[in-house]
Amino acid sequence: MKKVEIYTTMFCPYCARAKKLLKSKGVDFKEIDVTVDGDLREEMTRRASGARTVPQIFVDGKHLGDSDYIHMLDAEGKLDQRLGIA
Repeated sequence: MKKVEIYTTMFCPYCARAKKLLKSKGVDFKEIDVTVDGDLREEMTRRASGARTVPQIFVDGKHLGDSDYIHMLDAEGKLDQRLGIA
């Protein structure tokens, strides 16, 4: 299985939605909370090519996108392949 990382903040409904989708697919992921850590948020923004909103999801070190994007991929039947579970 591929390595999945998700940058989140506390009380973020989009983060909760993205984590719920990943969990429903049995995907293990590393959650990186950027709520109070400016350095981690800067790291996320740099890795995500300037995206500052959470969540930001990475698969094997490559930026996949945000919650809306992974849900769109799932609706199109493309998310499982990107996560390495197809």
